[in-house]
Amino acid sequence: QVQLVESGGGSVQAGGSLRLSCAASGTIFSIKTMGWYRQAPGKQRELVATITSGGSTNYADSVKGRFTISRDNAKNTVYLQMSSLKPEDTAVYFCNAEFTVVGAKWGQGTQVTVSS
Repeated sequence: QVQLVESGGGSVQAGGSLRLSCAASGTIFSIKTMGWYRQAPGKQRELVATITSGGSTNYADSVKGRFTISRDNAKNTVYLQMSSLKPEDTAVYFCNAEFTVVGAKWGQGTQVTVSS
């Protein structure tokens, strides 16, 4: 069984920065794409950024130039460095990973709150 555990959320003022981490644990053979999604109150979950095992990245237009996704394959961990945060970035951020054997899994989510 595998699980994803996020950390690093919190409250910050507009213009500030936060770094999210998501570590995978359990019996892991390999992980394909890892990513971050977010869900604001009353809205659908949306993609923030993804990164493949080879390091190719994809970002939502709303975060390009402000957020950076990275991963440490040896630690089965994905990171999201968020800078120049805006109030509209307020949401619960979820980690997602596609495992080769068990398929896609979600983390429990971590709250990010940006005040103006």
